[in-house]
Amino acid sequence: MTIQHHLDDATLLAYTTGNLPEAFSLIVASHVSLCDTCRSAAESMDAVGGALLEDVEVAPMGAQSLPRMMELLEDTPAGPLQRYSKGVLPAPLQDYVGGDIDSIRWRPVGMGVKQAILPTSKDASARLLFIPAGAAMPDHSHGGTEMTLVLQGAFRDDEGLFARGDIEITDENVTHTPIADISEDCICLAVTDAPLQFKGWLPKVVQRIVRI
Repeated sequence: MTIQHHLDDATLLAYTTGNLPEAFSLIVASHVSLCDTCRSAAESMDAVGGALLEDVEVAPMGAQSLPRMMELLEDTPAGPLQRYSKGVLPAPLQDYVGGDIDSIRWRPVGMGVKQAILPTSKDASARLLFIPAGAAMPDHSHGGTEMTLVLQGAFRDDEGLFARGDIEITDENVTHTPIADISEDCICLAVTDAPLQFKGWLPKVVQRIVRI
């Protein structure tokens, strides 16, 4: 597997410093578990951060510092772990689904396309998408940022071909029509922080029902 489309440094830095919403952290962790290049970059950023902490001046702690820190840790949801698996779904995704691809609870959204919305915090949404081979997603732009990670098969749009492990990052400046490769059904993880902006009236109606 040769991954051609990677994460940018700003996204990786936000991930390693814990500054991404849960859904975006999930897709980054899933990509990093598949991509040697981005995993190496993330590990380097972790190492730099650790070295910088060693040079931070030590400040005195109050009597309630430790109990307060433990309370904060208890209230903070654990981020997706950077682990590896042999299944179709990367290990961070398997934790959310409860297993590999056979454990996904698909819901039809029309034209053979299916989705499974994953439980994440409300500041961004994550969903698995099943797109039949050769099928096209409706033409759309974006109200914010969308990240799409290919887990099986491939799709093509104006930005190129995206296969397993590739990640596409789009925003409100991009309008595209992803088309699944004819050779195999395509399964993706898609994360957004705002609703998609569909061009046709029918997708707009469906959007209200399926929460895309």
